[in-house]
Amino acid sequence: MARKLRIQFEGARYHLINRGNYRQDVFGSVGAAQAFETTLFEACEANGWVLHAHVVMRNHFHLAVETPRANLVDGMHWLQSTYATRFNRLRQERGHLFQGRYQALLIEDEAALARVVDYIHLNPVRAGLVPAERLGDFRWSSLRRLARPDRPAVLSARVWLEQHGWKDAPAGWRDYGDFLTRLAKDEAEQKRLGLERLSSGWAIGSHGWRRTLARDYAQQALAPGLEAKEIKSLRETHWREVLETELARRQKSAADIANDNYGAPWKIEVARALRKIAAPHAWIAAELSMGQPSSARAYLSQLKNSI
Repeated sequence: MARKLRIQFEGARYHLINRGNYRQDVFGSVGAAQAFETTLFEACEANGWVLHAHVVMRNHFHLAVETPRANLVDGMHWLQSTYATRFNRLRQERGHLFQGRYQALLIEDEAALARVVDYIHLNPVRAGLVPAERLGDFRWSSLRRLARPDRPAVLSARVWLEQHGWKDAPAGWRDYGDFLTRLAKDEAEQKRLGLERLSSGWAIGSHGWRRTLARDYAQQALAPGLEAKEIKSLRETHWREVLETELARRQKSAADIANDNYGAPWKIEVARALRKIAAPHAWIAAELSMGQPSSARAYLSQLKNSI
């Protein structure tokens, strides 16, 4: 089977996640975690990546990576396969190390990047591995390395740190550490910032940006390509953009959708436009309040026969 496609372009930023196969603790030992960090830094250097943040937990990792060249797929293949080879050689084991395809959530801008970095750095506290006050002591995190003068060259903090209003200097790192400690203790603020949503979907950013991205990559999404969860979100974003455009053209609102008949002529016309971009009958029926999917299909069939 052909490998599934990824959205790649120069300067793209991603929140990357993967877990051990069967959720095994692939980073459970000091040697394993250290080996992954070393391999990660090698991958970033070889591919010209900028590593904004990372954390290595017992059975999964989170990375915030920027790709000046459109080379995410090649770089991630090298990173994961090289680490798996080293891990299996050390343990004298064989087989797949990771559970499958890594998640690659596109990040819109510096503001979204800053939230992703905060989320990544808070993982050890969220997992109960360290208290909030000791977050900077967690060994396998970029937070511990970034504040040191001997940090790896591939690690960069200036862009997202300045989003918080701090400089990449000792005073800035103290302020950022205090900020993370407060945030780690404030679940309401984490929820307000939407941190719990930063590890699902296909993109992190504004609705308008995701809608534009979905339109630009619509043909890629409609062909065999993206991972199931990613393609579903990407397609729905595209469908919704067309739905909003068709409603605006007819000066219709959510109230009109709710109050007009299932088979209102304007609903059928909108449904027809949505079918042209392969929106499923079930989605159309739900969004336009047309009853069951079979009803939407029947209305469209009647329209086709009447033309």
